[in-house]
Amino acid sequence: MNYSNAFMIMLFRDLRIAFRQRAEIMLPVIFFVVIVSLFPLAISPDPAVLKNIGPGIIWVAALLSILLSLQNLFRSDFSDGSMEQILLSPFPGSLLFLAKILAQWCVTGLPLVLISPLLGLLLYLETHVICVLFISLLMGVPYLNMIGAIGVALTIGLKQAGALLSLLVLPLYVPVLIFGSNAVISAANDLPYNGQLLWLAALLVLATTLSPFVINFALRVSCSYR
Repeated sequence: MNYSNAFMIMLFRDLRIAFRQRAEIMLPVIFFVVIVSLFPLAISPDPAVLKNIGPGIIWVAALLSILLSLQNLFRSDFSDGSMEQILLSPFPGSLLFLAKILAQWCVTGLPLVLISPLLGLLLYLETHVICVLFISLLMGVPYLNMIGAIGVALTIGLKQAGALLSLLVLPLYVPVLIFGSNAVISAANDLPYNGQLLWLAALLVLATTLSPFVINFALRVSCSYR
């Protein structure tokens, strides 16, 4: 078996496990829709107001939804002993954990990205603004998944790690939140937004390159102290 086969086996394994727990898959998506839908009721239904705050609303709701979906990442494998088998396998742990993160993104992050245009229409965003929103989330949400996975790996052996996970990853979410929402706001104001999208792409490449190795190291440390 080569590396690509091991990657695909891990990816499809996690996808099968995820689709057996459909309620957990739908929870972040429902949370995302509910949070965005509540803002017009709480602030104002005025289209002019919603156009101004809509990008920030959608980005913050996506961030919180991803954070919610990360609570059980790696936890079942850590509890039933599968994590040790992954770490002892002849294949690099960083490669296998990247497959797990990709599976997590497919079942939670990708639905959020796909549903965001409908929520953009709900907030009266124009068509070209919705396109920029879609592109920014398509690059930003995988970054949120990978950085959040680092936080999960660091706190997996701790009890009640949810609050600590938020404290660890929220500061690292700030750059992508700023660039992502600012790109959409710039598009809404007919200003250049390519720079923000390029920064999002750079952050995504950096996270994809480094996060699997950090996760591998953190999980090895967590498993050694069980």
